[in-house]
Amino acid sequence: MIQPPHVTIPSRRPACETRYTYEEYKVTADWLRANTEHRPLIAIICGSGLGGLAEILKDQKVFSYSDIPNFPQSTVAVQGHAGRLVFGTLNGKSCVCMQGRFHLYEGFPIWQVTFPIRVFQLLGVQTAIVTNAAGGLNEDYNVGDMMLIKDHLNLPGFAGNSPLVGPNDERFGPRFPCMSDAYDRDLRKLAQTVARELGFSDFLKEGVYSVVGGPSFETIAECHMLKRLGADAVGMSTVHEVIVARHCGMRVIGLSLITNKAVMDYDSKSKANHEEVLQTGRKRASQLERMISSFVERLERNNNVC
Repeated sequence: MIQPPHVTIPSRRPACETRYTYEEYKVTADWLRANTEHRPLIAIICGSGLGGLAEILKDQKVFSYSDIPNFPQSTVAVQGHAGRLVFGTLNGKSCVCMQGRFHLYEGFPIWQVTFPIRVFQLLGVQTAIVTNAAGGLNEDYNVGDMMLIKDHLNLPGFAGNSPLVGPNDERFGPRFPCMSDAYDRDLRKLAQTVARELGFSDFLKEGVYSVVGGPSFETIAECHMLKRLGADAVGMSTVHEVIVARHCGMRVIGLSLITNKAVMDYDSKSKANHEEVLQTGRKRASQLERMISSFVERLERNNNVC
């Protein structure tokens, strides 16, 4: 009888020991810095179907995630997440754009989901613009509305699944960062001003975003619960990145594109589906691009609002 080859199975280290070290973040940042002349002050993270935001950057330098040292690789590239890091300029401001983010539902640990944010901090990023596709819980929201995020509900965090769990590195931020100002008030005011000037006020809302783990869409009972907790929209991303960005001292603005209405009625025959998300993203993409482009134009180099 043929004996199977002997295989040594390495012992699994505790989660806190498998996290990236400061040196690994620095290796990635140094590699990017050595391979592009861009020195971004603004990071733009694209949600599902919104990767076209990166295409408006000029003087582009593009890297596939698979080519960047230590970078995770998204498993949903064919579903609205391209898996590329795009450097360039937008209205004279140096930016870096993530075409494709990482999610808990892909199987990534939360510290890997947020890996790029700390790399951006080491590159000198001061402002993070975070976008997502979300389901509308607020009855006053329509498909195609944009929601300016004023606060969030971090449901995974209630169960202790936070990107800041484990040893804290003071070089990035404090042990107990404040989140009552997670979404910068002045940046939100600027976004509202830009929306008025562009004639977008009719479909720009302001509300609370709730993150869930996914990948299944929410049940009717879960939607009712989230609404009662104060959520206006729900999705599977963004919050983890925002927490780390604030921990790193970045100012944050978040925008949700309402791509579907959450099913709240047991007699309804409607069903949430990802194709609907992508289709709505494509329809509203050009207007979102105009809004972000105008918004970036009004940001000063020192991270203040004009």
